[in-house]
Amino acid sequence: MVTRRELMACASVAVLAASVALPTIGATAMKTPTIPVTLFKNPGSVCCDDYAAYLGQHGFSVSVKESDRLATISAEAGIPSRLQGCHTAFIDGYVIDGHVPVEAIEKLLADGSRLKGLTVPGMPPGSPGMPGDKQEPLTVYAIDRDGHSHVYMKL
Repeated sequence: MVTRRELMACASVAVLAASVALPTIGATAMKTPTIPVTLFKNPGSVCCDDYAAYLGQHGFSVSVKESDRLATISAEAGIPSRLQGCHTAFIDGYVIDGHVPVEAIEKLLADGSRLKGLTVPGMPPGSPGMPGDKQEPLTVYAIDRDGHSHVYMKL
């Protein structure tokens, strides 16, 4: 037969074990895992490094690789030459070309879209990673699996 003292001791141990095993709100164990990104850029490009840092500040884990074949990498990923940006990233099966704002990337990832990816052509001033003031709304283009493009969003 179990005594009252033994029962209380077991209950105390159970409560202590439960409090140690359960993470508290905001604890490290509750963090969302980062999404890996591989970003290809031209050697020495500072704005591409700034864009990689921008992605890192928004919860992405960025691996930067320098390449002299950037136009080829973009083309092979399905980005038409007229829509290519200054770097090409691969995120969760999508291609992200140029200075695409994180809001557009998050929308793409949340939608589970069948798109090939997103692009912001050129190097617009004031876009993520680029110096200067934004001159006009930033146009983000979507590239579908057939290679067609359309305006995805304006920010």
